[in-house]
Amino acid sequence: MLAEIITIGDEILIGQVIDSNSAWLAGRLNEVGITVGQITSIGDDPAVLENALEEASRRADIIIMTGGLGPTKDDRTKQTLCGYFGGKLVLHEKVLENVKTIFSRSNRPLLDSNMRQAEVPDNCRVLLNSQGTAPGMWFEKEGRVYISLPGVPFEMMGLAGEQVIPMLKEYFRDRLEPVLHKTLVTTGIGESFLAELVAPAENFLPPYIHLAYLPRPGMVRLRLSAYGKELTASGNKPAEGIVSALQLEKELDIHASRIMELAEKYVIATEDTPVPEIILNRLRERGRTLATAESCTGGYIAHLITAIPGASDVFSGSVVAYSNKIKSSLLGVNDITLTHFGAVSRETVSEMAAGAIERLGVDYAIACSGIMGPGGGSADKPVGTVWIAVADKEHVQAEKFSFSGRRPQLIERTAIAALGMLFHFVE
Repeated sequence: MLAEIITIGDEILIGQVIDSNSAWLAGRLNEVGITVGQITSIGDDPAVLENALEEASRRADIIIMTGGLGPTKDDRTKQTLCGYFGGKLVLHEKVLENVKTIFSRSNRPLLDSNMRQAEVPDNCRVLLNSQGTAPGMWFEKEGRVYISLPGVPFEMMGLAGEQVIPMLKEYFRDRLEPVLHKTLVTTGIGESFLAELVAPAENFLPPYIHLAYLPRPGMVRLRLSAYGKELTASGNKPAEGIVSALQLEKELDIHASRIMELAEKYVIATEDTPVPEIILNRLRERGRTLATAESCTGGYIAHLITAIPGASDVFSGSVVAYSNKIKSSLLGVNDITLTHFGAVSRETVSEMAAGAIERLGVDYAIACSGIMGPGGGSADKPVGTVWIAVADKEHVQAEKFSFSGRRPQLIERTAIAALGMLFHFVE
């Protein structure tokens, strides 16, 4: 079962708004066995929308549009759909009642433009929007389903989650295929090296299981995706060439285990979980606490950690020791160390980590110091040179990294590498 998403709005095309709707929708559709084959972004132009619908109808069974349903003149999706599907706009009493209720709750005047939100094509199925004034619309044409949803994310999510997804599951219940995923999270190895490492396992994957490499600064996720059809309710065996959901799950586990054996040194999770959350869970299970002593990352590691709910169970605090003076006064780094070895050195980060453990009273610490650029590098220590240390109360482990990229990427690579080091350091 194939779907296509069309996002509508000039604000997306000029980069004023990031299209988060498509990512959310694609995830929810995938969970019920609907694969998104293409995502298209277009402006607020009726002719362009009509052309996009024509093209999408040749590729997909389900076309979902988001955006263009506001009360202002630049939002023309509803009028375009009315013409495309050969209907006419009519006043929908339940939608009008919903609009009046929303404005009454907020004690705002109801304008004519707001009233027009209650006009819908007479040949659509109306999806009432409890979060806003623009209703969703469901059309059917030549065996395909076309759905128009508001572009405001929380309104779109409410309509899609509560109404659209259940309706699609029912409408296409005999045609949905199970789609299963399993993700391994790796750190400390680049995408190309990882691909060579796991090639023996990847070469034995059956045609209905695919391996995708999802790189980000400092990490690579390996996602195994399996596609097939469920067994019939009577328990009959699947037809030749069709793989059952149960078989898919078993095979996914087998192939994931083979990859895991080859890349075990670099795998830090067997679920698609953020790296900071993986670290927090590992320390929480052991009843241990953590602090960071950051120079080049400017507190970014602490930010990643504290963005995870429940981080206070593990994370005690951070010292952003950007200057040598702070490294010395707050973390106890020896002035001789800074003078002789420099701020970006094994010796300095080791003392920073040890100082964080002693002065913040924690079980583990991360410390980092590096050159993020664009200036400040030298022949011995070019931009991208980073020293990272992880420590407990008895041991310190320090490692030098030579990262590439611009300043934001260098900061992120450093943070993920530091968290990965700590994961393998914690026993």
